[in-house]
Amino acid sequence: MNPDEAKAMILDIGQRMYSKEWVASNDGNISVKLDADRVLVTPTRQSKGYMTAGMLSIVDRQGHVLEGTYQPTSELKMHLKIYEMRPDVNAVVHAHPPFATSFAVAGIPLDRYILAEAVFELGKVPIAPYATPSTDELTDSFVDLLSEHDCFLLKNHGATTMGIDLMTAYYKMESLEHLAKIMNYASSLGKMDEIPQDKVRVLEGMRQKYGIHGRQPKSTV
Repeated sequence: MNPDEAKAMILDIGQRMYSKEWVASNDGNISVKLDADRVLVTPTRQSKGYMTAGMLSIVDRQGHVLEGTYQPTSELKMHLKIYEMRPDVNAVVHAHPPFATSFAVAGIPLDRYILAEAVFELGKVPIAPYATPSTDELTDSFVDLLSEHDCFLLKNHGATTMGIDLMTAYYKMESLEHLAKIMNYASSLGKMDEIPQDKVRVLEGMRQKYGIHGRQPKSTV
């Protein structure tokens, strides 16, 4: 991907996340593969709503800084592990959207088939066990989820989404937060009707028709 275009897109996504209050203060991080060997990443300890292009860094797949003067995100290990385990992924977004993160804090996965769009884009969204941010423990917590999921919650932490490009990864985060919000509202009403399993399978079969890429687990019931 062209570095200048990638930088502009990361700044735009950072501003969107900040304006939606998916991140507070200096929270959140974003990355994209520029090519097989280089990854563009956001800085640590900088607000995602007020980043400039000069704050972004280019690192190699081992995390060594190739270009940039700002320290890369402290969650760089998470991004690099995802790229290592999922060669089909080209972009990663991590944020703390309030509704989705509330489910992560409560230990409730987003595993109810209640919205057709969420079946298309997300499937069931699991929760990785709690692990200290920015550590190998964190990367170990979610590796078993990567084979079947493009998004997951991090216990008492936030959410991570990935995709074939930056906007796909970002939109998955948007879909994730929307699903969590609807689940929260439906729960408050005391009733949550799920889409029948046979209809879920029909929706799953339509993913290819609509060009939905990535990995979304298929229903097993």
